Amino acid sequence: MNSPQKDAYTLILEAIDVGMFKPGDRLVESDLADRFGVSRTPIREALQRLETQSLLARDGRSLIVASLDHNQLAELYVVRAELEGLAASLAARHATPEEVAVLRDMVEDDRQLMGHPDKMARANRRFHKQIHLSSHNRFLVQQLDLVHRSMALMATTSLAAVGRDEDAIREHDAIVRAIEAGDCAGAHAALKAHISKAFVTRLKLDSGEVESTL
Repeated sequence: MNSPQKDAYTLILEAIDVGMFKPGDRLVESDLADRFGVSRTPIREALQRLETQSLLARDGRSLIVASLDHNQLAELYVVRAELEGLAASLAARHATPEEVAVLRDMVEDDRQLMGHPDKMARANRRFHKQIHLSSHNRFLVQQLDLVHRSMALMATTSLAAVGRDEDAIREHDAIVRAIEAGDCAGAHAALKAHISKAFVTRLKLDSGEVESTL
């Protein structure tokens, strides 16, 4: 059974991950306790833990959801591309037929979500998580969990860019085909290319070069 501290931590972390709390939002201990039906002590401990992990930042005496500057964003994408590429390579070697079938079904199901960036973003997280798990390397999964927590600090998803959802599904399909074929190098390259294109799209969104559907 999870401890109250773990429960409070998970509740707040998941709220940040799904966009309930966005970068810059102020988190008030009493409000969180009321929202989640948890006493203030585990909420306070959870907030301290999230601050230690740099997911929350100080704004005077208050805590707000942290945001990433340009350099932090670039650093995060470099690490993400390398770790995700490794996960795809290992998945090509170790994924079971059932795991590959799940990845294939995810790609096909996600075609129905085009035009809905929030739903696509949630589906995208599930797709990448499935690749992580299919690597069958628990230490890599742990590191990627940390990376994806930090990804939640971005105000919008790159999938909000006009036309990005169609490109992303095509890229996901290429990744799954390489994993299906047991092509470790191909899976690694396809996943890294996918992350690189997502980063370029995000930079264009931030600069206003491309239009957002949100």
